[in-house]
Amino acid sequence: MRIGLFWLFILPIMTQACGPVEREPIVADETASVSEDDFVGRWDVTVQADGYTYPSWFEITRENGGITGRFVGRVGSARPIETIEITESELYFSLPPQYEKYDDNLSFRGKLENGVIRGTTISEEKTEVSWTAVRAPDLRVEGMPEWGEPIQLIQPNLEGWKPRDPDMPNNWVVENGVLRNTERGTDLITEQEFKDFKLSLEFRYPEKSNSGVYLRGRYELQIQDDFGKEPGSLFIGGIYGFLDPVVNAARKAGEWQTYEITLVGRTVTVVLNGTTVIDQQEIPGITGGALDSNEGEPGPLMLQGDHGPVSFRNIVLTPAL
Repeated sequence: MRIGLFWLFILPIMTQACGPVEREPIVADETASVSEDDFVGRWDVTVQADGYTYPSWFEITRENGGITGRFVGRVGSARPIETIEITESELYFSLPPQYEKYDDNLSFRGKLENGVIRGTTISEEKTEVSWTAVRAPDLRVEGMPEWGEPIQLIQPNLEGWKPRDPDMPNNWVVENGVLRNTERGTDLITEQEFKDFKLSLEFRYPEKSNSGVYLRGRYELQIQDDFGKEPGSLFIGGIYGFLDPVVNAARKAGEWQTYEITLVGRTVTVVLNGTTVIDQQEIPGITGGALDSNEGEPGPLMLQGDHGPVSFRNIVLTPAL
């Protein structure tokens, strides 16, 4: 049957007026929509190793039109990522070892799905292990909080504290109000956990000794015999590997020294021996030796005991309400 020109023009209009034509639904391919920009930012990592877990951290940034980054491992400080490759939803990066026991580069490979990167790496035991990474929380806080009642953290007989590793020697003792680590052994952790706080403490160490205070168990404020050295993040007064003190305000080994610390969200202020050495600076991520990478959660105070002797007194923490 022939159709006149009139109907050739009018039929499409009538079809449109009667409603849309049914079509098969289009299913979005999530991985196809992933781009390099979806990897840019800070990531809190948990590695499921051989019978244990440990935290890590990395940051991917755009710089001069390219992709670059930095990494914090189980131990050590933040350092540059040497090689980064991003292909659709896949991420690969590698870098030389720092203190890790590897014959070759550390390498991480993962895939981004539903906001989580899941992948594999090779452990120090030379076995393939899995890891996951979630975006690090912003932790931005407007203004200063109201403060609660101060808590004296040094009690007789190590009350309120526990060893980090029960299998390591616990050389911490309390004598006449002084909490002392007599020699290299386990770290010491408060049983209480805290979010935002003010912290004041006194510390003393012998020559060439090394310790640290981990805020929320994640961010190490360095304690080390660094009298007379140029200031740096790896030295006394620094947030290890991240934040440099503006001056080195250390006293000589054997003398009592003071820290006054305020931590609100990611913002930290550090006063060493009466001098403000870090003033309201943002801590980018966890430091090597952290307890975990759960940055959005409260955490304990941890005193480093696996490097050398150190003494503390008058540890007073004032939590935010």
